[in-house]
Amino acid sequence: MSQPSGHPHPSEPTPGFPQPGAYPPAQGGFPAQGGFPAQGGFPAQGGFPPQEGVPAQGGFPVPPAPRKSKAGKILLIVLAVVLVLCAAGAGVTWFALKDEVTEAVDATKTRLVAPETLAGRPKITEPELQALTDQMVREMKSTVQNETSAVGAFYGDPAKQDLVMIAGASGLMADPKKELDDAIGGLSAELTVTGMRPVEPGPLGGEARCGDGRTDEVPLGVCVWADKGSLGMIVMFFKTGAQAESELVTIRGQVEQRS
Repeated sequence: MSQPSGHPHPSEPTPGFPQPGAYPPAQGGFPAQGGFPAQGGFPAQGGFPPQEGVPAQGGFPVPPAPRKSKAGKILLIVLAVVLVLCAAGAGVTWFALKDEVTEAVDATKTRLVAPETLAGRPKITEPELQALTDQMVREMKSTVQNETSAVGAFYGDPAKQDLVMIAGASGLMADPKKELDDAIGGLSAELTVTGMRPVEPGPLGGEARCGDGRTDEVPLGVCVWADKGSLGMIVMFFKTGAQAESELVTIRGQVEQRS
């Protein structure tokens, strides 16, 4: 028997329309490149948060608008740095000349570490970035000849456009200048780094150079150092080479340790 006019049927979900909450939040993702496993969605840290669906009138959520992610850029930079350091570090070799024995002994005491804070910046321990830096360290350890330590880490607060990456390896190097030249040559090709100029390396000695890089719209301040016992790099996102240079001695002093 039909219901009388004016008395609607009980409320039921309308076929074909999802109930509120049916659309999951859009997640970003790292591309699987250069041997690195595909990464999960980038963390909801300042600067790169995933966006939630915004409910429209009537309670139905709508998918978020596409948004450019900086996660892919960071991954590409990490890959480039790994390639550069591994290629340069392939030349790390044991000393053979007798007049270099003392320097060789001193160099064996050099190790690179990732401190909990770097020039006042906290280490970023978000799982996806940590997995990325762990992979970077494994690549360097498996590629750099006679490596005695390898390091990779991110520091700072992306929400404040303060993000610093360190990467490097220690080992006995017969020709630090050549290692430095090789690393800078690779950076020029991989990260469009220009204007790499000699700078003061600080009390740890060796040679150091700093310059400017860029990936898409993100400026990079880049510094590289090399001595008899290590080859290391600092990449400052959203900064200039001059800004990276101003912190090189402090950061290097916290990363490069000699026993």
